[in-house]
Amino acid sequence: MDIALVIFAFLLLFLGLSGSFVPILPGPPLSFVGLLVLQWSGYGNFSSSFLWFWAVVTVIVTITDYILPAIMTQKFGGSRWAMTGSFLGLLAGIIFFPPFGLIIGPFLGALAGEIIHNRADGTKAFKVALGTFLAFIFGTGTKLIFSSVLIFYAIKAIL
Repeated sequence: MDIALVIFAFLLLFLGLSGSFVPILPGPPLSFVGLLVLQWSGYGNFSSSFLWFWAVVTVIVTITDYILPAIMTQKFGGSRWAMTGSFLGLLAGIIFFPPFGLIIGPFLGALAGEIIHNRADGTKAFKVALGTFLAFIFGTGTKLIFSSVLIFYAIKAIL
């Protein structure tokens, strides 16, 4: 049973890593649950302070990932149209133009959304799209680093 839990833990950890790029997967929470499953398997041997620390980091990374695009879009003067366009662009990019669509989709979606909202101002739309894109890159990078660190600790624990 312990081996099955270890396999399940790593499945969750790698799903969490995938969640860095796939918007439908909650990456950091999946990675953290993978770490908890590894702990329950008996192979983790993590201290409670270690697990509490990573629980707090999981919450911070997850909340930041959800609010940062809105903050950046607002900071750059964008509208809800830009945020919606960014999300739709991300989905379209993943489906129709992998892997490059993952990067360019949110930018083009935010640009299109802001152009639709402010029909005449292409410069402002570009600025908003750039802000939304930077938030996406920062959020993706943060989730990628977070999930990679948890995988590192998990591998270290079983070796």
